[in-house]
Amino acid sequence: MTTPEPQSPSPQPSEPVSKDRVHRSPAGIAGGVLLLALALWLGIDALVTGEGSTRWKALAMLVFLVPLIAAYTVRPAVFANEDRLRVRNPFRVIVLPWGQVAAFRSSYSNEVLVPSGDKYQLWSVPVSLRGRKKAARQEDRRAAGGGRRGGLLSGMETSQFGPGGRGATATDGADRPVRAQGDRIMDELRDLQEARKDAAASQGEVTVRWAYEIVVPVVVGAVALAVLLGVG
Repeated sequence: MTTPEPQSPSPQPSEPVSKDRVHRSPAGIAGGVLLLALALWLGIDALVTGEGSTRWKALAMLVFLVPLIAAYTVRPAVFANEDRLRVRNPFRVIVLPWGQVAAFRSSYSNEVLVPSGDKYQLWSVPVSLRGRKKAARQEDRRAAGGGRRGGLLSGMETSQFGPGGRGATATDGADRPVRAQGDRIMDELRDLQEARKDAAASQGEVTVRWAYEIVVPVVVGAVALAVLLGVG
């Protein structure tokens, strides 16, 4: 009589990793694409039609300008999930577990602060004074309109059934102030940090990595361009 072989335990499913919420600047990306297209057009034209050292200068200019433009416009982004904040700035990538984030600050730029006192700018979440003024005007108009609607809403039910049978509140979102896009993103990051700062998965050290894929071409292009201009 043979005994059955023991069955190996089935592998336990790993905990799902939350997806990153990506915050970028649409205006910065649009401007960067236009600048890159212009630089490539002028540079390639100089490479094709130029003579002598002009071609070498055009090549050095492209090596210098293309990564520099991309670094300040297309590259910046903020990635946030339940465990950490990753900030991709023009020349550095900073990874901050939520337990290492002390506060967020908004003045002339949006910044994240760590307990050691260091601060890192969020390049992809710019402060827009124009956006804040627009949001303030919308909030004023909504407040004025809400006062006129108050008498009508007092005689209506606060809960109604909308399309599909779901209950909808007549005053949904009425208590939320209108905020500029950058301020809404900062509020979201603050809420996430407050909720996850004490979690075990949100602990660790702050890491900073230089973006050598950007730094090296910029330095090489700048040096080559300076030498070519120096020798004429």
